[in-house]
Amino acid sequence: MKKFLILFLITMFHFQVFSQISEHSFDEKVEVPVKLDYVLYTPDGYKDSKKEYPLIVFLHGAGERGEDLSKVSVHGPLNYIKEGHKIDAVILAPQCPEEVYWRAHEVAALVKKVIKENRIDESRVYLTGLSMGGYGVWATGGEYPELFAAMAPVCGAIYRPIYRNISHIQKMPIWVFHGALDDVVSPTNSNEMVKTLKEAGNDVKYTVYPLANHNSWTETYNNPALYEWLLAQKK
Repeated sequence: MKKFLILFLITMFHFQVFSQISEHSFDEKVEVPVKLDYVLYTPDGYKDSKKEYPLIVFLHGAGERGEDLSKVSVHGPLNYIKEGHKIDAVILAPQCPEEVYWRAHEVAALVKKVIKENRIDESRVYLTGLSMGGYGVWATGGEYPELFAAMAPVCGAIYRPIYRNISHIQKMPIWVFHGALDDVVSPTNSNEMVKTLKEAGNDVKYTVYPLANHNSWTETYNNPALYEWLLAQKK
């Protein structure tokens, strides 16, 4: 009798607990605050013109994070311009806060803001970046492919979730760069992504520098062919 009573009480307890459980679904847009400092370069003639210009978005590497905006021009397109070259495009170079990695939704939100507030040709918006910024290119381009006409990631790391978006960039013009001797971000990252893209039907361009370690960006961003190729792409 005692055993029966205990079993009865246990059964009733479980019944009462499970009777309080119900399933629900939450579906609502949630606003997320975004704060990114950035540099915006406008080419010669921009202020005196009414035409729309292409936009090149540059994502720096981990070493340029922080609050010193001068760091975003240490490498990449802005450094190329500092050395006396010209690029007939608006250049957006945001700065990632210290100890933070590029977040696709933040980059996309800033790009949309800059497009809205400036004379930008929305059919000619390009995304490029190096190292951590190369990862940011893959992540942002994969999540928001509708924003970009082409991408050029340099020695970027690839994380498995990025592969889920291969179909999003299946037809996007992409030029990938990596150093064959890179011991910071293994070239295997780019090798596998390029292989996957080609299997998906993307005619991706791939440049491997046989003698370069992690710094494959100097040769890449000092090459006018990169900018010529980017500016020739259009959605």
